[in-house]
Amino acid sequence: MYLRINNDLIKIKIAKTWPEKIIGLIKEKNIYYGLLINECNAIHTFFMHDHIDVLFLDENNMILAKYQNLGINKIVSIKEPIKKTSVLELPQNTSQNFKIGQILRFEFKDVI
Repeated sequence: MYLRINNDLIKIKIAKTWPEKIIGLIKEKNIYYGLLINECNAIHTFFMHDHIDVLFLDENNMILAKYQNLGINKIVSIKEPIKKTSVLELPQNTSQNFKIGQILRFEFKDVI
């Protein structure tokens, strides 16, 4: 899965298991891809090496909240039902053109 940011495509991985959701991008250095965590309304950046951008999404992939260049050892959450919320973690400073209320469109085609 990919997300178009300006003219670039960024690969988006999906955290499918509970350990993948808990670990997230911990221990990753020089993050170059995004991570989508479904059924999630809070994240932490403990043990992270890099700052990240964080987008909270509703069930239609509309941006509910945005944290750009979120530092290490932080906790962020929103007051939305966990079953209807997802979190998209992105490399730092890649979300600058996204706005709250914007609907993200993911691409599922193969990219060469």
